[in-house]
Parts: sequence; C-alpha cells; structure tokens
Amino acid sequence: MNYKRTKFACFYSYVATAAVFSLPPLLFVTFRETYGISYTLLGTLVLVNFFTQLGVDLIFTFFPKYFNIRATMCTMPLLSTAGFLIYALIPTFFPDIAYLGLLLGTITFSLAAGLGEVFLSPTIAALPSEHPDRDMSTLHSLYGYGVVMVVSVSTLFFWLFGRENWMYLTLFWALLPIVTSILFFTSPFPEMNLTHNATSAKSVKARNWGIALCFGCIFFGSAAENGMTNWISSFIESALHIPKAAGDLLGLALFAVLLAMVRTVYAKYGRNIYRILFLGMIAATACYLVAGLASNAIVAMIACVVTGISTSMLWPGTLIYMEEKIPNPGVVAYALMAAGGDTGASVAPQMMGAIVDAVSVSEWGTTLAATLSLSPEQVGMKTSMILSAVFPFIGIFLLLYMNKFFKKNKITED
Repeated sequence: MNYKRTKFACFYSYVATAAVFSLPPLLFVTFRETYGISYTLLGTLVLVNFFTQLGVDLIFTFFPKYFNIRATMCTMPLLSTAGFLIYALIPTFFPDIAYLGLLLGTITFSLAAGLGEVFLSPTIAALPSEHPDRDMSTLHSLYGYGVVMVVSVSTLFFWLFGRENWMYLTLFWALLPIVTSILFFTSPFPEMNLTHNATSAKSVKARNWGIALCFGCIFFGSAAENGMTNWISSFIESALHIPKAAGDLLGLALFAVLLAMVRTVYAKYGRNIYRILFLGMIAATACYLVAGLASNAIVAMIACVVTGISTSMLWPGTLIYMEEKIPNPGVVAYALMAAGGDTGASVAPQMMGAIVDAVSVSEWGTTLAATLSLSPEQVGMKTSMILSAVFPFIGIFLLLYMNKFFKKNKITED
C-alpha cells in the first residue's frame, strides 16, 4: 500500500499544530495590556495547554482499546479549529470574562494537540521506511518550520493591522487544521501495535525501567525547549527592551529556524543520538545561564536563540534513543513519552511565569533592580532564565545514568 499521502498528512499536521504552541506566547503582552492578565495567569495558559495534552496522553496510556486510531486522527484537527474560534470570539464579545475564553479555547485546541502527539510519532514509525529514525526527525523538524511560519505571518499581520486586531489572526489560523482533517480522511493507515507483549518478568522490568528513564529524559528536554519557546518573545520585549517585531523575528522565529534546521540535518546525516542528547543538555544549561546573567541585550538574545540549537533534538532524539534501545516499544510507550514531554512543557513555562511575578514584587527584586538600574520586571525575567537552567542540568546526569543502564541491560524483543 502506498503511504505517501499518510506521511504527508502527518508532516502537514505537525506544521499546522505549531500555531497551538507558538501563537499564544506572541499574544502574552497584548493580553496583559488589553485585559490586565498577570504573567502568572498567562503562564497558567501554557500550563493548561500542556496538562490538557498530558491528560490525553495518560487516558490513552491506560485505555488504548477505546481509541479508534483512524477516526481519532481524522476528527482531532477539527478540535483545533473549534478551540481557536473560542479563543478569538469570547474575549472579543465578552471582554469581562476574557480569561475564561482564553482558558476554554486553550483546553479545546490542546485536546487536539495531545491526540496528535500520541498518534503522529507512532504512525510515522509504523510506515515502511529505510530510515525510520530520519523520518522521525523530519516530522519534528516541521514543527520548527511551522513556528517560523506562524511567527512571520503573525508579525506581518501585527505590522499591517495592529495588535488590537489579534482575534482576526486567530480566526485565520483556525482554517489550517481543516486541511489536516481532509488529508487524514483520504489517507490509508498502517497497522500499529498498541502495546508490547513481553514474556519474561526480567524483560518486562528492564523495558519498563528503560521507558521510565526515557520519560524523565524527554521531560527535562521538553522543559528546556518549551520554557524558552514560550517566554522568549516576552523576555526579549520586556526584559531586553527590543521592539516586538524585531524580537519575534530575530528571537522566536530564528530560534525555531535553528531548531528545525538541526532536526533536518539529523534527518539527512544524523547518527550517535546519545552524544547529541548529552551535548544538547550541556549547551542548553549554558544558554539559559548566559541569557539570565548577560548585561548586554544582544548577547542575552543570542543566548536565547542558540537555545534552539541546543534543545532541537532533546524531544525527538529521546524517541529515537528509545527506539534504538527498546525494540518495538508500542503506541502506549509513545503516549508515555508524549506525557513526559507535555509535563516538562507545562511545568517549565508556568514556573518561569510564577518566578517573574514573585521576584517583581519582592523586596529583594526591587532592591536588586535599583542596584542594577533595571526594572523589577526585568530582574524577574532574568531570574526565571537563570533558575530554568536546572532542567537541562539535571538532564545531563540522567543521561549519564541512562547510558550506564542500557549498556548493562541489553533489551531484546521477546
């Protein structure tokens, strides 16, 4: 059977899903200025986004038999469209409950994103291919290119029509998932193993512990990637005082370009994924520290952007590493990996938002701001960057243990 259309549908779906993750952070400052929403509540939107996806991941993990893969993948994009409609219309027509509209819209399109994360990676892995690891890297690289598209189009829209018309931009992005649904409806689907049936107790224990380690790795990698993804726009504009258009294009868009390019290069030439994961964690730690400590705005912005290179392979690379070390992991294992990634992607941005608010109003933050000739908000932003380095830093030591574990335990397919 020819699965070219199926592969294209999965690839396009990842591009379209980029709006779910990258559009809300572009609007954080607008929401704060228009509706008076605090940074903590804005960070909570990110938290709700990823915890909703986490809920979907866990539901599938425990109840996979209740999901019809084809029907789910054909209908899930329509949830994205519905979510964007709620996101745009409730704040527009009911500004007194704007945050409720943003919250409901976020939950709705996050359901679709969660289902996509559960099914897209194992679908690509199940398609006949000479280089399945490279297909996986290509799939995840397209997310980066989708972010670039969303940031570029959104920046152009804001320049032409103003940020106050953000709701019309949201309605535009609501159209893309409809195309995704049509593509899936007209595509064949491969058969996929929902779970792996290991026979020996020793094999079960080794596989489960190996998957748990990969869960931890993707958690820290996703936290490192998504903490920066969700706050780079606000950090560059508010903490570095670089104009929004320049900050979005030279910050978030360039971050996404570098992230996508590294994944594309790996898809063509990649090997030795463990070394790439290890070096990525080290580099991400350094980038967060430089972004928070640098007194020069350009140096800090460069550190933010280079984080795109550092974190590019941490999520897809963990999936590739799992496939190398654990044969035929099953769709449920991919759902657990999505759960780990979503947990990291929810905890890190929320923690950063809470740190900004807490430091901004603290006596310590106010005193330090006066000493450094900065605003309390700038001190809060920089502090959040410094403390977020803890995620990739812990990831370094986890990878060292994982390498030792998989050398000692050669997991085979029973």
